[in-house]
Amino acid sequence: MTIHNLDTQNSILLKFISEIRDANIQKDKLRFRRNIERIGELLGYELSKELIYQNQSIKTPLGTKVVPLFKNDLVICSILRAGLPLHQGLLNYFDDAENAFISAYRKHLNHTDKFEIVVEYLASPSLENKTLLLADPMLATGRSMVSVYEDLKKLGTPKQIHIISVIGALEGINYIKDKFPKNTHLWIATVDDTLNAKGYIVPGLGDAGDLSYGLKL
Repeated sequence: MTIHNLDTQNSILLKFISEIRDANIQKDKLRFRRNIERIGELLGYELSKELIYQNQSIKTPLGTKVVPLFKNDLVICSILRAGLPLHQGLLNYFDDAENAFISAYRKHLNHTDKFEIVVEYLASPSLENKTLLLADPMLATGRSMVSVYEDLKKLGTPKQIHIISVIGALEGINYIKDKFPKNTHLWIATVDDTLNAKGYIVPGLGDAGDLSYGLKL
């Protein structure tokens, strides 16, 4: 797996990351969702450099111009519900991509910090020989990402996989490294060092789904 951590260079991305972390700014759900969306756009721009390009002739009102355009058949798959703003950011740039949605949540066992990942809902086109963009803003333990991927396998074998996350923990990144094909790319806006006892990223930002759409039962 090739890992692309975008916070190693100074850019406007750092402003968006700081705002989604800020406990005061993140109270504005609209701004929080928009910042996640903008981060998705920037991650999408960076990953577009790894797609396959082919020259195409474009006719203008005054002549023709040969332009290299990517020819990948893209499928953007987001993990509900937290992945929706990130999905929209990617879709803003890859507007003709196919779309897939899958649910994954932590089911805590006997009211303890121990949990299993439950995958229930899936709506997706065929992934056979496609380029899969798998989007989830939080890469904490990595178990949700792996569980989702295992469920997606029944829809075909992608030609290439790009994982897109906003914030990850080193533990989660190390966990998924060997669970995906070797030519997989991970595009991540920033990486934190640790998880707490409940498996949440520290310092992280909290629960991305709750901050985007409100508390859940």
